Amino acid sequence: MKILIEVAIGFILDLILGDPSWLPHPIRLIGWFISKGEKLIRKAFPKSNKGEFVAGAVLAIIITAFSLIIPFLLLHFLSRLSICLEVAVASLFCYQILATKSLKTESMRVYYHLKNHDLTNARKYLSWIVGRDTQNLTKEGITKAAVETVAENTSDGVIAPLIFLVIGGAPLGFLYKAVNTMDSMIGYKNDKYLYFGRFAAKLDDVLNFIPAVLSAYIMVGASFICRLDYKNAFRIYKRDKRNHSSPNSAKTEAVCAGALNVQLAGDAYYFGKLVEKKTIGDNNRNIKIDDIKTANKLMYTTAHIALIILCGLRLVILNI
Repeated sequence: MKILIEVAIGFILDLILGDPSWLPHPIRLIGWFISKGEKLIRKAFPKSNKGEFVAGAVLAIIITAFSLIIPFLLLHFLSRLSICLEVAVASLFCYQILATKSLKTESMRVYYHLKNHDLTNARKYLSWIVGRDTQNLTKEGITKAAVETVAENTSDGVIAPLIFLVIGGAPLGFLYKAVNTMDSMIGYKNDKYLYFGRFAAKLDDVLNFIPAVLSAYIMVGASFICRLDYKNAFRIYKRDKRNHSSPNSAKTEAVCAGALNVQLAGDAYYFGKLVEKKTIGDNNRNIKIDDIKTANKLMYTTAHIALIILCGLRLVILNI
């Protein structure tokens, strides 16, 4: 029950506070360690494909281990002092592991600039939440990218962290976020990270496989509640769930594309190079900027359903 209380408080805090810039964030600290650790570890291994792969694997294991062990020991120490103190700190950690409101806030910032016909700032703020090049995107391209990132991150920014939090509390949540952060920082398939980031990318794929499937099915249910095209959402999921180089990224994107009756994904530029990508969904209508709002509504509904289901499952399992 203690873990469920911590997760519930963290979920509520996330919806209320989001990610204010003034609040120190442990995920940023993990990112700092990844960056510094990369520089040190690269120097210690041969500059060959095998050497880079081993170096990246060592970095991933170290970061993942410390991200699990440090919060576990801290919370264990606090429990000796006061259960209330432990619950308070663990709840704060759970809040910082989730990204529901911050995902909405950042994507809606893009929406408001599009609404004001300010493409320059829309591209600027979009670049904060996507990995692709944004400087030459059209209004439609900006909108598609914003909808895609909300749909994709519903899984790895909201539902997957919730799953790990409900299973193992804040320490397991930090383990997941460490792997996810490494994937976003070094998991690129470019000259610099093709071998160095491969272990972290594959580890992220493994950890996200089941959460991505669960997220997709929950999102289909959420599309029904939101009065979207839930039948088409399920159809497009079954058809296009593998239309991505990552084994997990297309799953919630496919559901969202089907629910909105739009086409997402397709070719995009990364670091100045065109990357050919399959499309997701059918081009039944032109995407519009209000679809960003609808995608966020779908994401929020999915998050609430997931919280209820996961907490309910844990209660059932504990009582068996």
